[in-house]
Amino acid sequence: MLFRESETIELKEIVVDEIKKEIIAFANCDGGTLYIGVQDDGTVVGVDDPDGVSLQISNMVRDAIRRMIKETDGDRFEAMRCLNQELTFEAAKKEFELRNIEFGPQHMRTLKLVDQDNLYSNLGLLLSDQCVHTIRVAVFQGTDQTVFRDRREFSGSLLRQMNEVYDFIDFRNQTRATIEKLLRSDVRDYPEIAVREALLNLLVHREYSFSASALISIYTDRIEFVSIGGLMPGIDLEDIMAGISVCRNQDLANVFYRLHLIEAYGTGLAKIMKAYEGMEEKPVIETTKNTFKIRLPNINAKYEKDTEPALFAEPPANAPVDTPFGENNKKVLEYARTHGIVTRNDVIGLLGVSASTAARVLKKLVKSNLLKQNGRARSTNYTIVK
Repeated sequence: MLFRESETIELKEIVVDEIKKEIIAFANCDGGTLYIGVQDDGTVVGVDDPDGVSLQISNMVRDAIRRMIKETDGDRFEAMRCLNQELTFEAAKKEFELRNIEFGPQHMRTLKLVDQDNLYSNLGLLLSDQCVHTIRVAVFQGTDQTVFRDRREFSGSLLRQMNEVYDFIDFRNQTRATIEKLLRSDVRDYPEIAVREALLNLLVHREYSFSASALISIYTDRIEFVSIGGLMPGIDLEDIMAGISVCRNQDLANVFYRLHLIEAYGTGLAKIMKAYEGMEEKPVIETTKNTFKIRLPNINAKYEKDTEPALFAEPPANAPVDTPFGENNKKVLEYARTHGIVTRNDVIGLLGVSASTAARVLKKLVKSNLLKQNGRARSTNYTIVK
């Protein structure tokens, strides 16, 4: 087959943003065919992932059409009628029951999940078990994206995503303990209120007319929350930092307000900043045309750097293989002998390190066959190998 561009044939070697314009132009005229993986001279180069390319183009066109509809009729996405009317609300019912708030048909209409014609709105879709919008969370080793440690994609009702994502982050939000005489002080890597408010901001202020997932990236020195959708027209970053807020999803925000998850517009960022009051590093807010990013620094990251070299220094060449090297390892082994068992929290208090560092100390001693691991998850403890 000889490929040549014409009024009804368009050739593209790769997917570019202008493709959506060509498709809409075909739809408004006599139709046409778009070929991807073909150069302008008709040479076929192909594509590596045909299904992925098809999905990418489909999402691009859908987002463009949705934006065009919003610009022409002025409707907010959450208020528009949902294309899927087969929705269930098990996760939402559970959340409302947990907070002793009624969630019947009349309440759904009051909250605008259902419109005057008794049909579900897009707000209903967002809170339903069939919600198509997701949050992707990735955990990286180090301060860049070179090595993945874990990754998850959370789906379903936004209320379910809210709880599951918070638990995922909270499990990795380690505690560093310091002991001075008889006083013990516990400090988590990230203030819980800052994590909570950053997550709620991502959910409430996201632009849901876009199909792309919201992103959360966890590094050793920071967490980044990236929400789809930039600032609302007429508002800049200085306004936001001053406490001025124009809510993109007013009805969704009202639901979160009814659930006592948020108090009032514009207070979330102030709470985040206050949580870092007195800290050397502060949260950073960045915006682009289509994104809003909140970066939370790891309060304990500097201590991690200070303690790890001593804990994990290589043993001298003449040291016996089965002998732990370093005073910190000796302290852990002595504690296990004296008390019968040792836990990660014991190591945190004993050495004054973060939970992640304590875990690595124990893992090294287990690998050296000096400690034995017993139990799983939070009930894990370690005993001396006999």
